[in-house]
Amino acid sequence: MRKIIQISIFYLLLFCSTSIAFAQEKKSNDPDMQIKETLYAKYKNEVRAFDRRHFDDLFFEYFQKQGDSKITLTKEEFYTYTIKIAIYSEKLGLLYKDKKQEAQQAKQDWFSKSYSEYLSTKK
Repeated sequence: MRKIIQISIFYLLLFCSTSIAFAQEKKSNDPDMQIKETLYAKYKNEVRAFDRRHFDDLFFEYFQKQGDSKITLTKEEFYTYTIKIAIYSEKLGLLYKDKKQEAQQAKQDWFSKSYSEYLSTKK
């Protein structure tokens, strides 16, 4: 009888702990997260095929357009640049294992860029 109670309590605790862990959904406060995730899925394979020259062209084009006071990027254009740069950062982490942590941080930094902050710098 005692063995049955111990087993029942064990399974009850196991069930409770796993249901709590799986029930928690990570919510983002970013209103543009859906756009970012869509662009990430769309460009992931394309950007991972980039060589250094393609990435440099993309990077410099982004900073030229961002720095030009006459040009204001649309939301999709802005996030296309930032997400592509984030994907390339992720690629570098996959290629160079000793730089994985720095690459993940760079990816997160680019992924967290906000269009509203970009617009505020244009005013």
